[in-house]
Amino acid sequence: MAARKSTTHTPEPESINELVGRRVKKLRQDCGWSLDEMAEASGVSRSMLSEIERERANPTLTVAFRIARAFGMSLENLVEGAGGGASSIQVIRTTDQAQVFRNDKQCQIRTLSPLNLEKDVEFYELRLKKGGTLNSQPHFEGTREFLTVEEGTVRIASGESTETLAKGDSGTYRADIPHAITNTGRSEAVVFLVVIYR
Repeated sequence: MAARKSTTHTPEPESINELVGRRVKKLRQDCGWSLDEMAEASGVSRSMLSEIERERANPTLTVAFRIARAFGMSLENLVEGAGGGASSIQVIRTTDQAQVFRNDKQCQIRTLSPLNLEKDVEFYELRLKKGGTLNSQPHFEGTREFLTVEEGTVRIASGESTETLAKGDSGTYRADIPHAITNTGRSEAVVFLVVIYR
């Protein structure tokens, strides 16, 4: 029996370059980045990004990976999105190091909201080492934070007010004044933090 020919259309390399170029340009513009800002975020030279956006360059796998990481997405999502077949669901994997905002002896902060979106709400996982404190300067006027304790015990300070929260407790407070979250327990504390800008 003769093999049936596949009806699936595979884009030519030239057409893939065009699709990726348009995709990168749109993502950059959606972020409000200049080419220089995109170069700083990705580690890819401004001239290379310009050539890619003008559909004159074929990015290597390494370059494409760096661009995808700058937008907080996988290489697969970048390429699939360029072909118009991207899922409407954007996934942030626990192994994605691009999402780690801070990691030191006090705490680890992992961003759970997409890095490439302009937004008025941000979502974080905060892991405070024993005795660790996250001190924050005032955010924009009207900003509030909502916190839920997943593990451990923490003390919230907002201005002159303080409260202690245990596992399962939630709290909300002004974040447009100096504020802090301190691990007062005997082991690592894990909290989920939502920041709302008004």
